[in-house]
Amino acid sequence: MSVEFGFFLETVISGLMAGVMYALVALGFVLIFKASGIFNFAQGVMCLFAALTFVGVQEKLGLPVWLALPAAAGVMILLAWLIERLILRHLVNQDPIILFMATIGLAYVLEGLGDVLWGSDVKPLDIGLPQGASDYLLDNYNLYVEKLEVVAAIIASILVAVLALFFQKTRVGRALRAVADDHQAALSVGISLNTIWVVVWSVAGIVALVAGIMWGSKSGVQFSLSLIALKALPVLILGGFTSIPGAIVGGLIIGVGEKVAEVYMGPFVGGAVENWFAYMLALAFLLVRPQGLFGEKIIERV
Repeated sequence: MSVEFGFFLETVISGLMAGVMYALVALGFVLIFKASGIFNFAQGVMCLFAALTFVGVQEKLGLPVWLALPAAAGVMILLAWLIERLILRHLVNQDPIILFMATIGLAYVLEGLGDVLWGSDVKPLDIGLPQGASDYLLDNYNLYVEKLEVVAAIIASILVAVLALFFQKTRVGRALRAVADDHQAALSVGISLNTIWVVVWSVAGIVALVAGIMWGSKSGVQFSLSLIALKALPVLILGGFTSIPGAIVGGLIIGVGEKVAEVYMGPFVGGAVENWFAYMLALAFLLVRPQGLFGEKIIERV
């Protein structure tokens, strides 16, 4: 393997690893949007709050990892119930912009609550994931790939696969798809919108917990963690706001694209391509295919 091709392959693999993580964050947006038509602006802050809670119960309550994880998951499920009871239930049949503004308010509430409960310092997060380069890839293929990125990508892939099966094969999943297609029809056959919303927000909370732990393991749990939601927006635009496969494919495209662009375009434009490449690609998609790769094309009679 030539040095140039090996370096290119390292870049692509690193992009795929990051893309899986972007897809995991975007998945939370897709689940909530499919079930309720709400674009949840607070999803990134939910990742932050979940990671803060996970670290906080370890530090303040002295819980080991295997107890802190279900404790943090329980907090996110309780949060989902409170969101449905205190916010969504009172905004049924309101305009989408009102629901969107409600999630913006929710984002600031969760960010402030996380600061009050757990503090604003950067918190190291170590759950025993391997660190350093993968010896197997380095020794056999001369490729430098971080073990942490590989493990995080595997965990994220397993979670995405489990969720896809859950929503395709289970009764709750079929109910979710019915609600996504038509709220009134779902109500007419006895499906409880309130229950579905709690389930979906709970699942989105657990997805946020996993994403927050994975990202926190890489760079520590800090309040800038909530900004990863901004990178999920181009993923959604590419894949489509209502498509789980779209979130996966969009994440991989963004992950690989920004890494390759940073390495090969960066030297010619002064660097920092990784910061804006995803948004420029999303803008191009909006001009050519606004519904995304897997989104439904809306045709209206005028």
